[in-house]
Amino acid sequence: MGGAHFPGEGEVVAGEGDAVVPLRDVGKMEHGCEHYRRRCKIVAPCCGEVFACRHCHNDATASGDRHTICRQDVEKVVCLLCDTEQPVSQVCINCGVNMGEYFCDVCKFYDDDTEKGQFHCYDCGICRVGGKENYFHCAKCGSCYAVALRDNHQCVENSMRQNCPICYEYLFDSLKGTRVLDCGHTMHMECFSEMVEHNKYTCPICSKTALDMTHHWALLDQEIEATIMPPVYRYKVWVLCNDCNKVSEVDFHVIGHKCSHCNSYNTRSTSRPADLSGSSSPSTSDSSENNP
Repeated sequence: MGGAHFPGEGEVVAGEGDAVVPLRDVGKMEHGCEHYRRRCKIVAPCCGEVFACRHCHNDATASGDRHTICRQDVEKVVCLLCDTEQPVSQVCINCGVNMGEYFCDVCKFYDDDTEKGQFHCYDCGICRVGGKENYFHCAKCGSCYAVALRDNHQCVENSMRQNCPICYEYLFDSLKGTRVLDCGHTMHMECFSEMVEHNKYTCPICSKTALDMTHHWALLDQEIEATIMPPVYRYKVWVLCNDCNKVSEVDFHVIGHKCSHCNSYNTRSTSRPADLSGSSSPSTSDSSENNP
């Protein structure tokens, strides 16, 4: 699984122009769809129709009888070079070409563009791209992450087996790139970028700060120091920090309230804690949030 088929001794080779091409490579990278380069189409197990790939099927049914293909359920494919319908396998039983340079017999997945670095993750149960050496499977998060995140991320159980909090597309098998936030929650990279462009810097799920805001906090320090509140507004308020989850009693200011524990301005107003030692959890009021 996942390896290329190589012709044995005596296998026929085909000539294309002046070049001599092994039979298995005839038509390589010349066929496929917007999603994959491959030399076969799949027969949808749900409706019996022929599509270039499961994504093409899902897109085609999105506006009508909406249904999707489970990749492991595909049983038949059609070779694009000889038009032979046949059981799933890497090599066409009729003309002998590789229907995909990369082939996974678990996912029933074909792709000629091996520069993607496809590999099958048995823990995820699906094929991934990017090179197996560049990823590891986090058992708690339930997905493959870049090796740079090994022992360097906040684990959230099954964090990838959720919908993106911005566009609501299922993240686990999405074709789009994803970003793991410092809090451990995940979202599409492009959704994260769009969120930042709209000056939203906190996780949509838990409200923790999603970027390094050190410079911005310093600018708020300077702005608050330069903005003197009138005497009538010089009083103390209690705030709950969204980043460290601790409460602080701070000076009220119209610009923002700084956590006295972690120096974050990602805080919200809260009631006076019953236990001033901070051991009991205060109630919060979402109507007076002061998120960045």
